Amino acid sequence: MASEGVVSYLEEMPRRPPPGLPTRQQILDFIASSATSAGKREIARAFGLHGNEKIQLKALLKDMADEGLIDSAPGRAFHKMGGVPKVTVLRIVDIDDSGQAVGVPDIWHAETPPIRLRVIEHGKRGAALAVGDRVLARTEEAGKGWIAHPMKKLARGEEQVLGVLHEEGDTLWLKPVDKRERRELMVSDAGDAQVGDLVLAEKAGRPPRITARVTERLGEPFAPRSFSLIAIHKHGIPDIFSEETIAEAVKVAKLPLGEEREDLRHLPIVAIDPADARDHDDAVWAAPDDDPANAGGFKAIVAIADVSFYVRPGSELDRSARKRGNSVYFPDRVVPMLPEQLSADICSLKEGADRAALVCHLVVSPDGTLKSWRFARSVIRVAANLAYEDAQAAIDSVAPAEAGAAGEKNTAGEKLPAAPASAGATELIETALKPLWACWALLAKARDKRAPLELDLPERRVVLDEKGRIVSVAARERLDAHRLIEDYMIAANVAAAKALEAKKAPVMYRIHEPPSREKLTALKDYLDTFGISFALGQVIKPETFNHLLDRVGERDERPQIMEQVLRTQTQAYYGPANAGHFGLALGSYAHFTSPIRRYADLLVHRSLVGAWNLAPAVGQTRLPAEDETAFGRIGEAISAAERRAMEAERETLDRYVAAYLSTKIGELVDTRITGVQPFGFFATVEGLGGDGLVPVSTLGREYFRYDEASQALEGEETGMRYTSGMKLKLRLAEANPISGALRFEVEGAEPSLRSPQGKRSDRIAPRRGRPTNIRHSNRRK
Repeated sequence: MASEGVVSYLEEMPRRPPPGLPTRQQILDFIASSATSAGKREIARAFGLHGNEKIQLKALLKDMADEGLIDSAPGRAFHKMGGVPKVTVLRIVDIDDSGQAVGVPDIWHAETPPIRLRVIEHGKRGAALAVGDRVLARTEEAGKGWIAHPMKKLARGEEQVLGVLHEEGDTLWLKPVDKRERRELMVSDAGDAQVGDLVLAEKAGRPPRITARVTERLGEPFAPRSFSLIAIHKHGIPDIFSEETIAEAVKVAKLPLGEEREDLRHLPIVAIDPADARDHDDAVWAAPDDDPANAGGFKAIVAIADVSFYVRPGSELDRSARKRGNSVYFPDRVVPMLPEQLSADICSLKEGADRAALVCHLVVSPDGTLKSWRFARSVIRVAANLAYEDAQAAIDSVAPAEAGAAGEKNTAGEKLPAAPASAGATELIETALKPLWACWALLAKARDKRAPLELDLPERRVVLDEKGRIVSVAARERLDAHRLIEDYMIAANVAAAKALEAKKAPVMYRIHEPPSREKLTALKDYLDTFGISFALGQVIKPETFNHLLDRVGERDERPQIMEQVLRTQTQAYYGPANAGHFGLALGSYAHFTSPIRRYADLLVHRSLVGAWNLAPAVGQTRLPAEDETAFGRIGEAISAAERRAMEAERETLDRYVAAYLSTKIGELVDTRITGVQPFGFFATVEGLGGDGLVPVSTLGREYFRYDEASQALEGEETGMRYTSGMKLKLRLAEANPISGALRFEVEGAEPSLRSPQGKRSDRIAPRRGRPTNIRHSNRRK
């Protein structure tokens, strides 16, 4: 009787092939040397196998796949495990600085990370490849790597759908998380995913029968932290650092600060940030100027983490940061641009720790304008990390006139009682906070004279408990402390742009162009519906919109008009050609103050280091020549990354709002109409946000006329009007945390019989054309 060890050994031994069949090594050699795809048919033909031998070959190939020797997708060619087929579908995942496309196999079964292939575009006929493209390509090993030669460009990754599995009867359905996707998809292959799982799936088939095949299981969609995970996967946000990047972060964190730095450790510099901030990348200091030529003025310092000293051009850290473009902030997590060894530790300006900083020295005149500035690499020791609320409470504990602050008021204009100040903030009132507020009073005076765009739009804040569950969703309070830091940062950003212009050095400007004629015309038409005049012939400045909102006053429509003014503005972006910043009313502006979380700021730091010879390590940390010539392309890439982050953050907030409201289904809520369309109107919950649809089919049995000019729906029988900006109570009919979608109903309205809402209507292609109980009007007033 065989011992347990012998049995185990025999079970683990590769089984010998029957006589006549090739050995495992012969099959591997054939697959590696074959100039064409090597499927079961090709292997059988190469070794002269017939009849029963083909059946035995099939079993042998299955054994080899189970043993991890080869891999294949069903019905496709075999290839050596860890390699790729001779002809395969690749997905483009990166375009490097030289324009070289990099792809990975669209399907990868191995447990190891997928092989990355350089995609050689011969002749580059047609449009160049972009991230997300799929190509059919011939592949080959080249030295220590792989290259691919595209044969055909395939349909883009629209077939990738993020959704949740649910079951009805014996059928699995995929409910997409994107609220713009109204149809559910029947699942043809769920893989190892279970009902209720959040999954990535690929569309297959042709209309009207489109199905979904699950490609990746992501987990439980309602678990804490899953709402941000949905956005991360949907938008392809890189959220995992490579081992090489982490190792490099650990290594550079040990770099000595250098002896050539300006020593500012004697100054009570403070960092004022959100209470839960982990990456403190800016700190400030101010004092009355002792120069008689600037009597009544101030000296100020804006100290910024010297990230360029640690993240050097061409390094793994640099490549990773450029690909990410910025940090992404969700209620339940931060996806940082830099590993935590840098972002939350050695680059973070922590209280009591010596830190490398790139410092902007400002001289502020009595009228708040900047008399001069200079930049230096310094070592600082932050006196305190203060939350905005603590800094505000400390300054409110002294006389507002003495501190230069107006104090905080509620929505009725009444002065709010000051919150108790923290001990750390109280100790710094005389030495740090009062001078900061006094200098800010001058900067605020200059800002008011400049008259930048003032849009007081509330920012939503989601509060979670320690388990990641929602405690509350509310508008974020805006304090004078927020405005103070904002004005110091703007001053430093202006100084950075002008300092680089003085040296004719490259500048990655933050550009905000004036509104287009088309958008201004649309705004005029919109304002006409409220009886508010707006002259198109005038010179448009930011204060033009401020004066407009002053005329609106406290009308019910004010929030909606403010949002329309915001939509009239252009999207800010990064680029090397200066076009000014319209919203801030500034001629030259660059981002300098947040290099931990924005790649644009890191580029500005490098340019300052080279242009002004800021030691130490100038040669290793300055902007390289190849980046100077590529500023336009880099600006486009980081602008796209910023838009991606903004959309992901907004969608995640909507999901949290929907989750918060999901316990209030059937209740009446206070809402405001934000938009009207022929098919219904959209409304937002006052004080919470989120956007929900009231379908016109739920408004009753009468016909509703849509007036495009006034953006209104009007009942033909009752004359009932639903207009943008209108406040009303609506019944919450649906709140979907997965998609972030809300749906409301008008209380007491009977659904139209002309638009039946079938149970499965969301699984069929929507009909084209307008709803049956709508009459469309294009009349202008």
